[in-house]
Amino acid sequence: METLIVHPDNKEQLSALKAFMKAFKISFEEKTSYDPDFVAKIQESREQVKRGETRTINIADL
Repeated sequence: METLIVHPDNKEQLSALKAFMKAFKISFEEKTSYDPDFVAKIQESREQVKRGETRTINIADL
């Protein structure tokens, strides 16, 4: 058999695809691209930038 890689655009599509595959007894496995802890850290960093909580370091000081 072939393997399909599916890229749903949102959670609704993901839920619908899972329900479809379960209804037809199609086996599937779930994988995430990134570690959830890493994603949370990146999101927090973006929020810090929005709040202006950043520092500037001169190249000469490195």
